[in-house]
Amino acid sequence: MASETARNIGPIILLGPPGAGKGTQSKQIMQHYCIPQVSTGDLLRDHVQRQTPLGLEAKAIMERGELVPDELMYGIVAKRLREPDSRYGYILDGFPRTAAQAGWLDAFLEKELFDNDYPPRPPIVIRLNVDYTQLLLRITGRRSCPTCGRIYNVHSRPPRIDELCDLDGTKLTQRDDDRKEIIAGRLAAYEVQTKPVADYYEARGRLVSVNADREVEEVTAEILAIIDSHASARA
Repeated sequence: MASETARNIGPIILLGPPGAGKGTQSKQIMQHYCIPQVSTGDLLRDHVQRQTPLGLEAKAIMERGELVPDELMYGIVAKRLREPDSRYGYILDGFPRTAAQAGWLDAFLEKELFDNDYPPRPPIVIRLNVDYTQLLLRITGRRSCPTCGRIYNVHSRPPRIDELCDLDGTKLTQRDDDRKEIIAGRLAAYEVQTKPVADYYEARGRLVSVNADREVEEVTAEILAIIDSHASARA
């Protein structure tokens, strides 16, 4: 693991619809390369809670019922990406969400220089492709234990006893936004919001697609191979 931390992996962006496995794969990447996950949602909440100047400004905007503007989010993201633990790479969660944000990130990385040996790298952008029918099965079949947090799927990884947790016998629950009548809207919204970001990176030859309709371990192995290949090519 120590040898991995000496490599400059650079930013990693995972694209994919709800249920594609982005969260699961992010955890695998973080553990393998010892790099952090940078979540814009978590960053925003942290600044608001600590009442930083950026947080106070964002809080005032949100209390008016308005969206936090890109310019403010850029400041929050830039501050986090300059932290020492992000020096050799990180996974971006929730950013970029638009082509404009992707353009800002490219400009930011071009201007930044942490030291002479490890300059910032352009992002590795990996899109997880999942068949629409498979997505519906993944999401609508997802159940969780409210006590221990264990995740099941009634179609592919069901509990031993229907609707009960294997570990503690607690009745499993389903998220409201995982219901079939809601998920179709979530998937449609994803396509509209994310397509410009995917198009932006594809036009620059940085988008790599992975078939995520496989076992988790197979998908992880391919993603790590892609990251290794890109990191080696940019060394």
